[in-house]
Amino acid sequence: MIRDKKFYKTFAILTLSIALQNLLTYSVNLADNIMIGRYSQDALSGVSLCNQFQFFLQMLVVGVSEGIVVLGARYWGKKEIKPIPSIIGCGLRFGGGLAAVLFVLALLFPRQLINLMTNDAAVAEEAVKYLQIICFTYIIFAITNMLASSLRSIGIVKIGYIIAGSTLCINIVLNYILIYGHFGAPALGVRGAAIATLVSRTVELLIVIWYLKYREHTLNLTLKKLIFIDNQYMADYVRISLPLLVTQALWGINSIFQTAIIGNMDDSASVLPANSISVIVYQIISVIGYGAASAAAIVTGRTLGEHEDDPVAGIKPVLHTLQIVFIVIGVVTGVVLYLSQWPILMIYNTLTPRAAELTGQFITVLAITTVGTCYQMATDCGFLRAGGDTKFCMINNNIWTWLICLPSAFLSAFVFHFPPAVVFFCLKMDQLGKCPVVYLRIRSFKWIHKVTR
Repeated sequence: MIRDKKFYKTFAILTLSIALQNLLTYSVNLADNIMIGRYSQDALSGVSLCNQFQFFLQMLVVGVSEGIVVLGARYWGKKEIKPIPSIIGCGLRFGGGLAAVLFVLALLFPRQLINLMTNDAAVAEEAVKYLQIICFTYIIFAITNMLASSLRSIGIVKIGYIIAGSTLCINIVLNYILIYGHFGAPALGVRGAAIATLVSRTVELLIVIWYLKYREHTLNLTLKKLIFIDNQYMADYVRISLPLLVTQALWGINSIFQTAIIGNMDDSASVLPANSISVIVYQIISVIGYGAASAAAIVTGRTLGEHEDDPVAGIKPVLHTLQIVFIVIGVVTGVVLYLSQWPILMIYNTLTPRAAELTGQFITVLAITTVGTCYQMATDCGFLRAGGDTKFCMINNNIWTWLICLPSAFLSAFVFHFPPAVVFFCLKMDQLGKCPVVYLRIRSFKWIHKVTR
């Protein structure tokens, strides 16, 4: 174990800062979830379907952003600042283009997209109302998050929770006014929730632009630097980011397939809200685990950059220490998640008894699998990807997703007609199964690659 207190302090600050950002971000979703859930169960289910497209976009943005973080942190460790703006410019081109494609699809074909995931007409109607407005946030969301991730690669994390905090406040206030029709405003239901999110996302982008212009003096990012990039770094960025982008895109599609399986089960009217609630509760409680993964990526990138002559010797103590930290975080998160189900069910007092029962079962499944998530996800994203081993991550994740989890869930739901909790476990069991695979990969040290010039 590392005994240097400065290491733990740095890692803790990064973890907690990113966790706070995630907490505030997911709290926006939780606020939407609760306020829409108290409006009607069909509206809650409809919004949860639309959130699958938002999650798909988020996965694409993560793939693009992680490429920026991997290269940016490595150059930062080498104390080379000049390449970083060009790398950020590469990422903005990819991420902005992908967000624009999703925006056009959602704007022109909302009903066709929603019908892929549910056979419930009432739920589909609510979902279409929401998607027709929320799609205008896609490009704004992508640019904001890529710029925030870029700053994180050089250790600037506070802007993330400033953004998320402002969004939370604005979103809750506007939700209260526009969903239910307070203070003389019309009661817009799901449309009101979508408008509130659009306004808050716009404010997020304005905050980031202001911060880059007036407060960030290390990179000195300007529009000119992001447009006129040094193309010699494009090949490096594509080599690192393309496997990440493929992995995240397929993971986002996997999420849509998961929802389609759940949404087409016989008991979908109860399963959909249970899935929506349990997943958002999991996201809120697991923020420390995800924060630790992001912090580990930054620490790993810096360490490999600082010890380029002998990276294995430099990274060994970091690996040993943080793997233990990941396991401890996973166990604690699992216990807290399991205990959370009873107060959560008291909040969602409009659920049917069956939906409430399934919510408790799904949360229990997530409490078990989160122990694996906090280890394998942090090891995958924190070590392997930061080391440039993005192809291995792509292969490992997609084997589990497409050859094991989705087929077993499909068979469980529609051939064997197992209970919803069993189907849900089949969708999440990769979080446990990938643990020994990533552990063996870490021990081999074959994941350390040279990614900078």
